[in-house]
Amino acid sequence: MVRYRSTRNVVFSCKYHVVWCPKYRRKVLLEPIGRRRKQVLLDLLAEKNADQIEMEVMPDHVHLLVGCDPQYGIHRLVRLIKGRTSALLRRDFPALRRRMPALSTNSYFVATVGGTPLAMVKQ
Repeated sequence: MVRYRSTRNVVFSCKYHVVWCPKYRRKVLLEPIGRRRKQVLLDLLAEKNADQIEMEVMPDHVHLLVGCDPQYGIHRLVRLIKGRTSALLRRDFPALRRRMPALSTNSYFVATVGGTPLAMVKQ
């Protein structure tokens, strides 16, 4: 069953699969950095009223299945997530500042989930 959300003037069900990598695809998202990144992501999604459906932080990339308001836009949400997580992680883990000029690349992959059953997308 599709769960719809609404704002003052829009009813929507927009779900996106987003994938991005650290700069140079370095395997820097190991524990405890990966755990901290998950927490920062959850806090940002709650702040922007976005639905975190599924998240997987791998050592060299992040998968996020998220629902967000189409008026806010997935591009703005991803830009905020990447920018703020990079700043916070580089502040909390000084080794990241020494190893890399920036934590994330400018690029990312995004695909709409559409009518595909979420169980199939999660798989």
